[in-house]
Amino acid sequence: MDQETRGLNRQLLGKLLVIAVMMFGFGYALIPVYKQICEVLGINVLTQKDGTVTLDQNTQVDASRTITVEFDGNAQGPWRFRPVVASVKVHPGQLQTVLYEVVNTQPRTVQAQAIPSYAPQSATPHFKKVECFCFKQQTLKANEARQMPVVFYIDPALPKDVKTITLSYTFFEIAGLDKTASK
Repeated sequence: MDQETRGLNRQLLGKLLVIAVMMFGFGYALIPVYKQICEVLGINVLTQKDGTVTLDQNTQVDASRTITVEFDGNAQGPWRFRPVVASVKVHPGQLQTVLYEVVNTQPRTVQAQAIPSYAPQSATPHFKKVECFCFKQQTLKANEARQMPVVFYIDPALPKDVKTITLSYTFFEIAGLDKTASK
């Protein structure tokens, strides 16, 4: 390899190293640039400049109103199913947890699902469940008893004339699934 070729190779190596360093620097600078762009545009911002966390509007509690939420449980199958409390009083926007209790009275494992209903029907879009046993099927072993939570809040946009909401669940066995006796 002659001197001229070695010089061209060194020059090319220098250019490639400069490009690699620039690419690394660009990638490293993207994070603060992205954060700055998001802050300017007001998107994907989790904290304010003073360090406090911003909250979604529906978590604001309307202490000027009180809603009575009544609970009901209907069993369509081989168990006892009921709410632990008959009713609670909540302010719109206030997070609340209630428990439902189910007891499988059969000597076999059963699978079940709960379906909610609301009264008055106009309250349905304003009843916001964060966690609920009704989101998935439940498998109950023979003679098993379980307490299952419902975590909810009432949207402050609930019409002012609604003072009472009834949450009712129908808990029913899912047909066609494994119903073998437990050992």
